[in-house]
Amino acid sequence: MRTFKDLEVWKKCRQLRQEIWILVKSFPAEEKYRLADQMIRSSRSPSTQIAEGYGRYHFQENVQFCCIARGSLYEVLDHLSVCIDSEYITSEKHDAIENLIYECIRLLNGYINYLVKSKNESKNGEVNDEYQNHEVS
Repeated sequence: MRTFKDLEVWKKCRQLRQEIWILVKSFPAEEKYRLADQMIRSSRSPSTQIAEGYGRYHFQENVQFCCIARGSLYEVLDHLSVCIDSEYITSEKHDAIENLIYECIRLLNGYINYLVKSKNESKNGEVNDEYQNHEVS
């Protein structure tokens, strides 16, 4: 694996981010700086946190960023319930995005488990990855 962009969980969170961006464009104007803005921010957070965690030197730091990403996914899930309650989306659209969020959570939990296992197998909890040690010229 060369970069965080190779992670299936990052790819799936990116897809969610794109779906939310498309969704909020259809919201009423009064939601532009309220619900729409909150949904955009919370949907951007998971892929960002995964990327930042990937760049950390210790497995445990990566796990912590992934836990923040998981919290953001649940935040998007709550915002989605507001959308259905406010009748901004159909139940079909709600279910499709909800399923995507749960898929992100499932992949993220798997990645977290992998990181914890890798940490436990590591001598000092540090990431041993040739791509993590970029030289600055």
